[in-house]
Amino acid sequence: MTSLQRELYPLKGKWVFITGVSRRQGIGYAIARQVAAWGASVAIHHYIPHDEEQPWGSDTLADVLAGIKAMLHKDAELYDVHGDFFDGAVPDQVIQAVVDRAGTIDALVCNHALSGSDGAIGELTADMLDRHWMINTRSSILLAQAFAKQRITRKDRGTIVFMTSGQSLGPMSGEVAYASSKGALAEITATIADQLADQNIAVNTVNPGPVDTGYMTEEVWEAIKPKFPFGRFGQPEDPARLIAWLLTEEACWISGQVINSEGGFARWR
Repeated sequence: MTSLQRELYPLKGKWVFITGVSRRQGIGYAIARQVAAWGASVAIHHYIPHDEEQPWGSDTLADVLAGIKAMLHKDAELYDVHGDFFDGAVPDQVIQAVVDRAGTIDALVCNHALSGSDGAIGELTADMLDRHWMINTRSSILLAQAFAKQRITRKDRGTIVFMTSGQSLGPMSGEVAYASSKGALAEITATIADQLADQNIAVNTVNPGPVDTGYMTEEVWEAIKPKFPFGRFGQPEDPARLIAWLLTEEACWISGQVINSEGGFARWR
């Protein structure tokens, strides 16, 4: 009979690999801290040169690692790898690096994304579209493939979480390359989930909704405030709690889903 009591550390003994963890204001960092607090050993991927090109700038990797390490439970471990997903060989390489350290990976969260280098119809180039496809979509699919391969002989449950951006719920003005690359992950979720169910791997995709990762200003918030019925903007911890829960056994019957975490965001208000 299934116990109705909750585990205090539901990810204890698991290794969770999260990509795109390089800023303390980012969603990846919040996910890493949440799964660590729930008992997991954590492996993170980072590519700081991308942040250095953005308006918000980069963070100090030592501070990122210290913040995650502070949440680890007892003998849980922390490991980090660097890699540019524009290179098609990197997904296999980072998965192998984590496996070499951890022995196996129990859960994969593809949180990384290319920001910027985008445009509206009339402004796009083949390079813009290709870069978003390679970094956002191709790498996530290759990561999932490498993750499944390293679990080929295992019978226990594995989990994969992709990240999308709500592009099917409303327009993303001036972000055709980004929206199309993230939309592809949402559309392929059911297909990958169906295949990997044979390996007892659950696959879901999360749309974190609008989240303040350091770009929000008071002026912008006042302009869009009526669209948020709870009276606040999304914070990184909001999708992080959902994603961490999807990795637990409590979510074992959920697969092939695209789940929106938007706090009732009303695009048309």
